[in-house]
Amino acid sequence: MVEKPIHRRLVAILVADVVGYSRLMEADEAGTYETLKQRRNHVLDPVVKAHGGRIVKLMGDGVLVEFASAVDAAEAAIELQRKMKEANAGVSESRQILLRIGINMGDVIGEGSDIYGEGVNIAARLEALAEPGGLCMSEKVHNEIQGKIPVVMKDLGLVQLKNIAAPVRTFGMETARPLAGVPPSRGKEFTTIAVLPFTNMSGNADQDYFADGITEDMITELSRFRNLSVVARNTTSSYRGAIGKRGERGARTRRRLRA
Repeated sequence: MVEKPIHRRLVAILVADVVGYSRLMEADEAGTYETLKQRRNHVLDPVVKAHGGRIVKLMGDGVLVEFASAVDAAEAAIELQRKMKEANAGVSESRQILLRIGINMGDVIGEGSDIYGEGVNIAARLEALAEPGGLCMSEKVHNEIQGKIPVVMKDLGLVQLKNIAAPVRTFGMETARPLAGVPPSRGKEFTTIAVLPFTNMSGNADQDYFADGITEDMITELSRFRNLSVVARNTTSSYRGAIGKRGERGARTRRRLRA
């Protein structure tokens, strides 16, 4: 019997859930259902579509969405929370629909229209830690969005998530409550690594794109390792040319010494 190959892909995963859904349903089941359906049609669906996302599945009061990039996922989450807040204007506090959102980036296994994997599980655990109306994200997502999205996230430290072996460095909104952090155990240290921009040594400026492609590919591949925290490309790009210039100065110095 030939086993079917497992198809994996690296995606950004967003998980959202309604705060106090059981309480809302108990107070007004029909009204809550209709309001939630309207929010999905007029807020959730348009926001996800505008940012190139795909709704994988609806889970009662929750939703699982995948995006091609962490930036798309974070922008969608921020816009989703903003539009939900606007939709709650004029609604009594006890009847407002508030979301918690968690975002992670990782490998997933695609089976039909569904996705599975630890990357999805981590996003779901992060969602549970988010403040009502807020969001939590993993360090991998935070590294990717730095300098690209005008939002300030608070470092909540390494957090031991339920049924996840390794602690995950977590970031929340500025108003996020402190979380009980855990130090990484010996033998499971987390390493931060930066891939500095490669220098085009060919002398042909048209080949710069090739050096940039190698840099980006290395960052993408290294980010797949759970125990590595990879500095985002937009951060390391500030070193472009600086290292090459120092190397050239060093080479000139060595030539003068040999002479």
